[in-house]
Order: sequence, then C-alpha cells, then structure tokens
Amino acid sequence: MPGVGRGHVGIIGGGIVGLNACKMAVGLSADVTVLDLSLDRMAYLDDIFSSQITTLHSTPHHIEEVLRQSDVLVGAVLIPGAKAPKLVKREDLAMMKPGTVIVDVAIDQGGCFETSKPTSHDDPTYMVDGIVHYCVANMPGAVARTSTLALTSVTQNYGLRIAVEDVEGFCQGNAELAQGLNVYKGECTYEAVAKAHGLDFTPWFEAMKVAASS
Repeated sequence: MPGVGRGHVGIIGGGIVGLNACKMAVGLSADVTVLDLSLDRMAYLDDIFSSQITTLHSTPHHIEEVLRQSDVLVGAVLIPGAKAPKLVKREDLAMMKPGTVIVDVAIDQGGCFETSKPTSHDDPTYMVDGIVHYCVANMPGAVARTSTLALTSVTQNYGLRIAVEDVEGFCQGNAELAQGLNVYKGECTYEAVAKAHGLDFTPWFEAMKVAASS
C-alpha cells in the first residue's frame, strides 16, 4: 500500500522450496532476502528476480542480519536424506521482532530452527519467546489432491519400471537412481540416513551382492 513500508521476508536456502517461497513473497511485493551457500544458485536467483530480491552468502553474520529485519522467516534448507542443520538457536529468537512468523519447511527433516517441532494442519502454530512458529509436517497435504497428482505424475514411471524389472534389475540398470535406495533386505543403503539414525551403512551394490550370495 502507498505510504506503508514493505514487509521483510527472509528465506534461508535457495533451492526448490526457497525459489518458490521467493516467488510468493515477490508476488506480494515484499522486501525479500535469500541466503544460500552456493554462488551459482545465488547468481541464478539474481538472474531470475533481478533487483526484486537481495541474495546473501549464508553465514552466521548474514543470518543474524536477516533475523533482525524479517517479519516472516522461511527455513528452506535441505540436505537430501539427512537431518537439517540447526541454523537458528533458541537464544537467536531474542534478535527478532515480536510477532515474527517462522515457517520451517525443513521440519520433515527435523527442522532448521532449534525451537521447531512438528505440528498439524488442525493445530499449525505455536509461540516461543514471542515468535510464531509454523512447522506443519507434510505441508503439501493442505492441497492433498493437487500434491498427490503432482507427485505421482513424476514418480509413476519409476514405480512401473520397478514392477517390471524388480528392484535389483532397476538399480543395476540405473546406477544414479539407485543412490535413492534407502533400505535393502534389512541393510541401510543411504549414507546420510544411516548417519542420521546411527545405523551401519552398506552401499546398495554391496548389499545386493551379499543377498545374492546368501
């Protein structure tokens, strides 16, 4: 609105989630800052949004800057298969304006804020030290039909191929996709998942060799 300052939106992580959060915030004419570790990703976001956003290298100093100025803070950090790093500690909330909203999209991987805990669509928010936390696990469940159709349109071909070739044949013919195999015959075959849960890690091809010889 004319005569009113724009809201400040901070986004930690410039991946798919961060990109789409950025689109929404820019569409609402917010003052948007995106933090990421990848210079290539920041250059990509700068190219798309030009002067509409600010990109910063994700350092503790820059995170503190964003905490102080944000009205909405989106946690969009993802390490595939692993727990999300805790980038904002409880004591950091004291830097934030009362009533600031935290949206932790990384909650399915444990959340990237120390004060995050999973919530539901029925009871989505809670307060910690005057800061509103929105930490709904499976956020796409708010639009269940649309999100299911979007997911299955991408994954159904893989499911059909696994049904035809079986898991072993599919993995052996698709080494890159096989890296997404989490568990095989009781062995954890995804290293990040094994570390996150304190399990022994066995590469998928080693697990298949052992199973074939037994």
